[in-house]
Amino acid sequence: MVGKYKVITLCGSTKFKDEFLQVQKELTLEGNIVISVGLFGHADGEFGKHITTEVKIMLDDIHKRKIDMADEIFVINKGRYIGESTKSEIEYAIKTGKKVNYLEAFND
Repeated sequence: MVGKYKVITLCGSTKFKDEFLQVQKELTLEGNIVISVGLFGHADGEFGKHITTEVKIMLDDIHKRKIDMADEIFVINKGRYIGESTKSEIEYAIKTGKKVNYLEAFND
């Protein structure tokens, strides 16, 4: 199992902190390098208190750089929810040729 590892960047609303942590654990135990969000602004109540518009723009850009480093992305879309930032990340991943996987499929 030692060797080349797939790099996966997690995307999704930071209000789904528990799901991020669970998927991160599962993908890591499957032998992947997992890149996640830097903070859970919505889940931890940091957005609206400490995160300015400029910081939000910076965090969105940083996450796109994380997508650049990945082989694919994994979207945490609990209840099939995808917000504007996540939609932008998915579009960016597709545009840059990354595979996109979802926690909850859209095929039914």
